[in-house]
Amino acid sequence: MNTAIPVDRIAEASPRSTARIAGVLYLINILTGVFAQGFVSDRLVASGDAAATAANILAHESLFRLGFAVYLIEMACQVAVTVLLYKLLKPAGRSVSLLAASLSLVGIAVKTVGRLFYIAPLLVLGGASYLSVFTAEQLRALALLLLEVNEKGAAIGLIFFGFYAVLKGYLIIRSTFLPRILGVLAVLAGLGLLTFLHLPLGYRLFPYTAALGLLGSVPQILWLIVVGVNEQRWKEQAGAARGF
Repeated sequence: MNTAIPVDRIAEASPRSTARIAGVLYLINILTGVFAQGFVSDRLVASGDAAATAANILAHESLFRLGFAVYLIEMACQVAVTVLLYKLLKPAGRSVSLLAASLSLVGIAVKTVGRLFYIAPLLVLGGASYLSVFTAEQLRALALLLLEVNEKGAAIGLIFFGFYAVLKGYLIIRSTFLPRILGVLAVLAGLGLLTFLHLPLGYRLFPYTAALGLLGSVPQILWLIVVGVNEQRWKEQAGAARGF
């Protein structure tokens, strides 16, 4: 069976089809992230309480593992969205689009590595014989520490996504085939994520940052899925970029 066929079809898809595929994957990316964070991690991890966190994880191990799997699906979708939007926005600025995609991929790598610390508490709390040198209290504290590292890794990833969103917004504003307001909203969302350059500030402002993120993402997703792009203008700008 030739698995390259679906990939080739995506690569050869029209700009409008590419935009709609990107929009669907972008939506899945957002939904999986909300589920894994809001309905799994936030539910099981008790901030500052190692004993309660350990008890929650062991009592809901299947849910905890599901959260990890969903986190990975989130990152896989984000890779796909990054690649598709790079292709879509390249006519508005090849170098900037490449830089934006590179920053997004770095953020994805950082966030994915951080997720190893999310799943690591299952090893720490698993009762392996080589862990008998530690007390139960120490193991619970270590599990919570690993989860904290996971959260910090995710926050660092958001910084790269912030730079990505600003550059993506700039490209949308420069484009002739997408509404400029989508670019403005993307820039604002990116600036919100850049508050994580100072982690305490980022965490303090996160409710507002999350609202800005949704304001930037939801209209973009809906436009990509429902409308796509203006293919004629996309081809005109792509042709002009090649001629230049």
